[in-house]
Amino acid sequence: MTEIREKTIQGLTTGDTFVVSRTFTESDVNIFADITRDYNPVHFSERFVAAKKFHGKICHGLLAAGIITEIGGQIGWLATGMDFRFKKPVFFKDTITCRFTITSIDENDRAIADAVYKNQNGMVVLEATITGILPNAQEREILSQLTPER
Repeated sequence: MTEIREKTIQGLTTGDTFVVSRTFTESDVNIFADITRDYNPVHFSERFVAAKKFHGKICHGLLAAGIITEIGGQIGWLATGMDFRFKKPVFFKDTITCRFTITSIDENDRAIADAVYKNQNGMVVLEATITGILPNAQEREILSQLTPER
């Protein structure tokens, strides 16, 4: 059982923070492009990125932003809104760490969380505010039963 799932089953509170990291590869970008059909040349052409004054091809913004779904998936968070603010490009082979902090939870299990994404050099590349619905007590019980399955 992951730490995120375990904490969710116990019950989440304001201030709970979870951290995940991922290193992005050219293969990740190719797969994401095939799924989304986003073949923007900033992801594929060295000449194009040089004209944009980047030092290399960059990952899709939503690919990098998407690592937050590892946390949301473990929580069972039902997202109702995602506000991403892209600060710097993510390049192939960058390791991005996402720090996700729950900032509020109301009586109906509606929650808000902030996420800060940093690269391996500690530079903020992305910030996000996520809104959604947390699992209630019955759903947390089901999560505890599903945990051995996934």
